[in-house]
Amino acid sequence: MTISEASERYEIPMEILQEYESWELCGEEKKAAGFRHYDERDLERLSTIMTLHDIGFAMDEVKRYMHLLEKGKSTENERMKMLNIKRGGMLDEIHLKEWQLDRLDYLRYEIQHGRKG
Repeated sequence: MTISEASERYEIPMEILQEYESWELCGEEKKAAGFRHYDERDLERLSTIMTLHDIGFAMDEVKRYMHLLEKGKSTENERMKMLNIKRGGMLDEIHLKEWQLDRLDYLRYEIQHGRKG
């Protein structure tokens, strides 16, 4: 499958596919007539890349994670640390939003009970 076919079939933005190709995670043997051909392993990697992208990883973080993933089991701790850091940041955002909702609800309560004019 070519880059255009992969982009269309799996709804992966072309810039993500081009970035993936620049990381050289798959060998030159997958190129024919100057075009890369995507196999099942590439599609698995791209699925992981899209997941990382969807959860808020920046492209440089995705690249680092993917290179660690390629090194295998020995990098599990490092990858887990990256995921834990991202998770902690998301929890901080959630807690901030919860606090903001509490404040908003307090103001609504005051209006509904005639305490603020």
